[in-house]
Amino acid sequence: MAQLDLGILGNASFSALVDDKGRHVWCCLPRFDGDPVFSSLLAGEGEPEFGFFDVLLDNFRSSEQEYLRNTAILVTRLHDTNGGTIEIIDFAPRYRERERMYRPLMLVRQIRRISGDPRIRIRLRPAADYGARAAETTHGSNHIRYVLADSTIRLTTNASVSYVLEERPFVLEENIDLVLGPDESLETAVTRFSRRSFEQTQSYWFEWTRSLSIPFEWQDAVIRAAITLKLCNFEETGAVVAAVTTSLPEAAGTGRNWDYRYCWLRDAYFTIDALNRLGATRTMEGFLRFIANLVRSSPDGRLQPVYGVTQEARLTERQIDSLPGFLGHGPVRVGNQAYEHIQNDVYGSVVLAATQSFFDHRLRSPGDEKLFERLERVGEQAVKLFDQPDAGLWELRTRARVHTFSALMCWAACNRLAKIAEKLIRPDRARYWREQAEHMHRVICDEAWNEERGCFAESFGGKDLDASLLLIEHVGFLPADDPRFASTVEAIEKELRRGPYLFRYHAADDFGEPRTAFNICTFWYIDALCALDREEEARELFENMLRHTNHLGLLSEDLDIETGELWGNFPQTYSMVGLILCATRLSRGWHEAL
Repeated sequence: MAQLDLGILGNASFSALVDDKGRHVWCCLPRFDGDPVFSSLLAGEGEPEFGFFDVLLDNFRSSEQEYLRNTAILVTRLHDTNGGTIEIIDFAPRYRERERMYRPLMLVRQIRRISGDPRIRIRLRPAADYGARAAETTHGSNHIRYVLADSTIRLTTNASVSYVLEERPFVLEENIDLVLGPDESLETAVTRFSRRSFEQTQSYWFEWTRSLSIPFEWQDAVIRAAITLKLCNFEETGAVVAAVTTSLPEAAGTGRNWDYRYCWLRDAYFTIDALNRLGATRTMEGFLRFIANLVRSSPDGRLQPVYGVTQEARLTERQIDSLPGFLGHGPVRVGNQAYEHIQNDVYGSVVLAATQSFFDHRLRSPGDEKLFERLERVGEQAVKLFDQPDAGLWELRTRARVHTFSALMCWAACNRLAKIAEKLIRPDRARYWREQAEHMHRVICDEAWNEERGCFAESFGGKDLDASLLLIEHVGFLPADDPRFASTVEAIEKELRRGPYLFRYHAADDFGEPRTAFNICTFWYIDALCALDREEEARELFENMLRHTNHLGLLSEDLDIETGELWGNFPQTYSMVGLILCATRLSRGWHEAL
């Protein structure tokens, strides 16, 4: 497998990753943060013993892969040296049935002969207990049951069960359908179910993408990013995970391996902004509902930076010894210690995201007085904490400072609460929140501005820089024509830009100096250049980022500036959001182009 040449499958209940030869290498059940049924992505180098699902073609020569246009249906073609070709179609069923969305914990795999006399082997080897052992099996005439740690999954197929169990090679003469899902009998023949599920799922994605408001330029890239965001959505609660993987390192051998299968509230505002630009109102409203539920469950407005997909507060971090790690780069971690961190920017992130519900007339459940009152409690935390030390958005584990970005986001909370109060015709509360925002604005300008360097610093009284300062204009703290914004962008260019990419910071942290560019920071930089009317530069950098997506248009968290390889958890929601935001800002309008 090349560096993260992976595709994502899913249906907003769970997800799976498939490599460029059609091997399922990662899939957690019963949801994003569950035990990986397919865990070979983290099984080190060499051929894994189990934890995967693949189709081997005798005399394999080459492969190619693509998504069916505007869908989450993945097609992999394998070619042999004798002119034989097979096609593997993978998807997770998703469509409306019986007046509800049908999104089972199920993968459907169709294998088709395209040419020649291809000879294949089907290898299905689920894992249990984070790759500690292979699943035990029992079988019937048309199915195989795989017993996992806490559940059992069933493969139903029209292929020879014995051939699958024994991994016996055979000539592919007729189409094969494989349905892997709950330990339940299908209500209809597997071929009929597979065909109908394909048609219905394809139709669903066609209709979903038709509803998107996309820019004129880079349409395919934006549609793929939008579908990927949807596949990172746990629709049952509305949560959006940061990525569907754990422990894909930010760079080789660094130990920067984290579990991203949770919902960071920091990402909320940017994700809501991206979904709003696309007109994906159902997904956006679900995420707003998730945020509102968290706010309601906190009487004093205190929030932690990250939660589980069903609002779990405790995400205890531990290391897994049974998996060596991606390409052998361990450790593998489950859970994330960040839930214990003090990260004060979370209060601004939540209020910024929730503001949408008070002003967007499309939403079924608009913000009301009760939600405003709960958000005010969040705002009071912002007032209390804006000038207090925290771990910052980069989640430093051994160092606390008064981070400028955290203060900016606390200011944003008060600024937006004033606007919400005006909308609700609450002049007394609007005045109160304006006064708080104005006070915080003065303090930030005094304490975060470094006169010697002529720019804002990453912390009060500091002199270092970090890429989050590029968001000063984006969140509305300063207008684009304020010389302090331009000088800060210029300073960041000199210090953090490496060729066409941006590092998040350069100073050593808990794990030494960063070695890879952070993709969302590059997109923030592109956005800042747009604000400064440096559009030609911004377009060039954006096109370069598009060239560094993988073969299916997906991005991870980080990028090696020397090799162009993708590193970090995958696919990274933040990175796909950055792609959407920059494309919509840079694109010519439809009226200009046509």
